[in-house]
Amino acid sequence: MAEIIFHHYPASPFSEKVRVAFGIKGLAWRSVEIPNMMPKPDLMPLTGGYRKTPVMQIGADVFCDTQVILREIERLHPKPALGPDYALAFWSDKPFFMSSVAVVFAEVGDMVPEAFRQDRAKMSGGTFSVDALKAAAPFARDQWRAHADFVEESLSAAFLSGEAPRAADIHAYMNFWWIKAAIPHIAPQLLEPLPKVRAWMERMAAFGHGKPQAMEAKDALDAAKAATSTAVPGAEAGTKVTVAADDYGRDPVAGEIVFANAHEIAIRRRDDQVGEVVVHFPRAGFTVLKA
Repeated sequence: MAEIIFHHYPASPFSEKVRVAFGIKGLAWRSVEIPNMMPKPDLMPLTGGYRKTPVMQIGADVFCDTQVILREIERLHPKPALGPDYALAFWSDKPFFMSSVAVVFAEVGDMVPEAFRQDRAKMSGGTFSVDALKAAAPFARDQWRAHADFVEESLSAAFLSGEAPRAADIHAYMNFWWIKAAIPHIAPQLLEPLPKVRAWMERMAAFGHGKPQAMEAKDALDAAKAATSTAVPGAEAGTKVTVAADDYGRDPVAGEIVFANAHEIAIRRRDDQVGEVVVHFPRAGFTVLKA
């Protein structure tokens, strides 16, 4: 089996989901650190334009979005079992995360570089107004507290689903981890009313991140070029399509379908730097159009 190559950056909350999964499963993986904004010249040859973080690579198979990343990790390394929890993933990734974004950038938005603000505005198709974020901060905190209290009320055991961590814990943990990492001067105030969450966060952090080993981006590209995808063609193989996220970062990726099912679509594409690769996307949260 080809090694896991994980393209991420340390402060990425979505990457933390996967890093914690590596820790729970005790996995070894190669770590390629990518920029937190465009351009991403060493990632685009693999993804064909998909710009979000993180991306997981196994040989010539490239997995975009934590939905398919965690699903593939579970398929390849089923023990200890984490299981699926797509409903909680969508709650964590969308309404809870957007309230976390508002809380974080109301505090630190005026400290981030202008290039980052422009990048996030382009990514969202809107604007990055620090004044608007600050004005909305009280409402955002109320929203964040409501989401956070859902977790507090659900913690009747060591973890959300019992005495062992499951996918639900990974999804819910992301937002708390990010708040603590991004705004440490405010996080104690936000977390103070949540004693069960604080204890649970310590248990989650204790799993660590598995066994990462740094890797140069060029070596990851070379690994893709030297490999052949293990994706098995389905009945739809050969149909030309574009795939894009339906919320933000909607850059379309073009290719030919290898397979498609209820959860995933995989498309084959070619790039001079990596040769032929197969890029995997979730079906939920993404649009697929015939080219």
